[in-house]
Amino acid sequence: MHMANYYYIDWTIFLIIPGILLAAWAQSKVNGAYRTYSKIPVRSGMTGREAAARILAANGLHSVQILPVSGRLSDNYNPRKRTLNLSEACYSGSSVAAVAIAAHESGHAMQHGGGYIPLRLRSFMAPMVSFASYMLWPVLILGLALGYTNTVTVAVYIFLAIFAFQLITLPVEFNASKRALAAIQAEGMLTDEEQYGAKKMLDAAALTYVAATLIALLNVLRFMMLSSRRR
Repeated sequence: MHMANYYYIDWTIFLIIPGILLAAWAQSKVNGAYRTYSKIPVRSGMTGREAAARILAANGLHSVQILPVSGRLSDNYNPRKRTLNLSEACYSGSSVAAVAIAAHESGHAMQHGGGYIPLRLRSFMAPMVSFASYMLWPVLILGLALGYTNTVTVAVYIFLAIFAFQLITLPVEFNASKRALAAIQAEGMLTDEEQYGAKKMLDAAALTYVAATLIALLNVLRFMMLSSRRR
């Protein structure tokens, strides 16, 4: 009996621990950077909305709307609606963090306006990957409960899709930050010291995408191991 219980322990769960630890550390870095730089006002008094509007105008993106949205760090760019959505603290705030975040989302608008291929690919994949992620665990739990032998294999393919999505997200996010910092410098929005803070803020945010990619990869490897066991 002891040996049987030992056999059914899923040791593969330990495979994803490094990804979880990295994700927790990355999130703490983001929260720490945001707490620090959201309290440091920019010398010019420019708000996040004003920073975004200035960058968009400089790049001829006059059709992009800048809208306030609720939530903390809920900022995003919607390529389908062509809206740049800034959290309330970023929209009306005039901190280093607000300008950095607004510039980053403006970077996505610039990518869209220039037909940046990784962004187009991510936008194409997003609905399918979102649906697959939503259905993953119900399908996995139900399939295992009913004894379907191919359930774990299906999970492998879903995690492969998630990994591919996260992988293509990396250049999209890094490039948006690169564009943001270049635009901030070109427009003279921040002092050298404030630019340093903006870079620290964006670098911390980038770590969360690296962690998400690692977790997706480790889940692929984990479920591949589980699938091979069942053959």
